Amino acid sequence: MSQPINELTGYADYNATPEAKRVKAVAAALTSIQAKVANAPSNSTILSDEMSKLSTYADQIQEALKVK
Repeated sequence: MSQPINELTGYADYNATPEAKRVKAVAAALTSIQAKVANAPSNSTILSDEMSKLSTYADQIQEALKVK
């Protein structure tokens, strides 16, 4: 598993600042984007398409990691 994903295990660290939690979510989103881009080498627009969704992906990751 990639390093950014492994680092998410500390996401629920109540001492982590909101900024630190966001950095972890963005890192996880970038890892997902990297995997998608690597698996679609013939699609020349995929990187820009996926990068435009980065914030949305990070928001979704943060929401999914909230303790309910």
